[in-house]
Amino acid sequence: MGQTTDFDPGAPAAPARGTTQRNGGDLVVETLTALGAKTVFGIPGQHALGLFDALSRSPLHFVSSRVENNSAFAADGYSRATGEVGVLFLSTGPGALTALAGLQEAYATGVPMIVVASQIPLEGLGARRKGMLHQLDDQKASAANVTKSQRLIQHASGIPSAIQDAWTEAVSSPQGPVWIEVPQNVLLDPIFVPAVEDALAEPFDNPPRVELVREAVTWLTESKRPAIVAGGGVRRGRARAQLLSIAEKLNAPVVCTPGGNGAFPWNHELSLQSWVEDRYVTEVLEDADVLVVIGSSLGEVSSNYFTMEPRGRIIQIDAEPRVLESNRPALGIRADAGQALTALDDALDASLSADADWHGATPQAVVKETLAKVAQRLDGQDLSVERKFMADIREAVPADMQTFWDMTISAYWGWSCWDSRDGEFHSAQGAGGLGYGFPAAIGGALGLQGQGRPARVLAVAGDGSSMYSISELATARQHNAPVTWLIVDDGGYGILREYMVGAFGKATHTELARPDFVKLAEAFGVPARRVRPEDVGDALREGFAADGPNVVVVDVLLKMFGPTHLDI
Repeated sequence: MGQTTDFDPGAPAAPARGTTQRNGGDLVVETLTALGAKTVFGIPGQHALGLFDALSRSPLHFVSSRVENNSAFAADGYSRATGEVGVLFLSTGPGALTALAGLQEAYATGVPMIVVASQIPLEGLGARRKGMLHQLDDQKASAANVTKSQRLIQHASGIPSAIQDAWTEAVSSPQGPVWIEVPQNVLLDPIFVPAVEDALAEPFDNPPRVELVREAVTWLTESKRPAIVAGGGVRRGRARAQLLSIAEKLNAPVVCTPGGNGAFPWNHELSLQSWVEDRYVTEVLEDADVLVVIGSSLGEVSSNYFTMEPRGRIIQIDAEPRVLESNRPALGIRADAGQALTALDDALDASLSADADWHGATPQAVVKETLAKVAQRLDGQDLSVERKFMADIREAVPADMQTFWDMTISAYWGWSCWDSRDGEFHSAQGAGGLGYGFPAAIGGALGLQGQGRPARVLAVAGDGSSMYSISELATARQHNAPVTWLIVDDGGYGILREYMVGAFGKATHTELARPDFVKLAEAFGVPARRVRPEDVGDALREGFAADGPNVVVVDVLLKMFGPTHLDI
């Protein structure tokens, strides 16, 4: 860092060329570095130049995306893959607004991020319309729907504390992105604030209330048919071990939501896997006399499109108070999933498992029979291509590899049938926006690489969603990101096509003109190949063994399994 000089109110806004004068931008990057940040995602912009100049004097690694929304997705993927806080730098106005759809996914899924957006100079803020470039009436108000909180910093000395507070909020359950705005002149003006030497941000404690845990234990002790829905909160709360212990104590079947995929061992004798969109699984949950819902709202997908009608009592645990009882009356326990499950596990008697009785059958038998019914239902549909395709991908992907899935038919299959094994399953099921898979995978791969861990990841997208993030081929090539991108090309928005045909008998405006993805990738300097569906496994294995980014394109029209929520 440069040396501090005396503050001169008459000094120019930007440091003179060649000087070591520190400014507000230095305070931002110094604080982030002290808090443990290693990587920043974003795109430079006029009002944010002070941030980017300061990066040149910091150890932070910068990843420049090509579209701000993809920068947000990349910071999201970085955080999910590494367990660290994602950091995003945005420019004012159009740059900040373009990132909002990506931030909606992070907010909906509970991904901790620090978003630093520049602002117009202080003199332009307020009700006046000065006609400044990128000026908005209230920029942070635009972010209010997709971030936990928003802060405007109006003087340089407030930067370290504001970022430290924001970081604390981002990592405290319910986790999520936090928005900070710094005006252009606050970033650029010379400062006399000392260099940031240390910063500490510990998550706030979020334990369950004692009387609620006691009541939940009473319900579960009396229960004969307990069942568990494990949502994304279990993963965020790092509560896999506690969930397993509780399930085995209760002898309770467990189903994972798409966000909870991997929270419970896939092949465990109590695992209903992730078939939340199946009527047979729904019936098991409806029959439970106590249904424990952890880190899930029992929302559209996890309730089988609101067709699930539990007949027993519900215990719902979530760090976000607005989730509790949002869809079903329940004993609501507002707490971090990890802390709540630890408290329950400590309080539950290990001998409870002998009491489980599903109308004369064991829970293990119920699980086995239910999964057999699911398989039989799929056998009755013409889905051999789809099932083999997903099985071939699963077989090719190493057990510990992290995967990132866009909103495409393959991902919808993955929500139900993907065994994440020792890896992590990441998808855009929170907000459901297109374009997530590839930029999130880039962020995840670069983050894992920075941690010295196996960094190769898989991104899966359709041809429609790929076009949202195709420009990030340049980012992947620039940073030599170890991402294998599987593009499933069916000539349009496949899932929307299927929805429309099902609802109206025909599809309208779902067909797409698209590029030759192989030639396009090669134009970016990224190796690519087109293969038949039956060769996807071999192609992926070759991609995984290569260096840097590569693309595999498969021309195949996949169908979804028949919905069961329409059959009742």
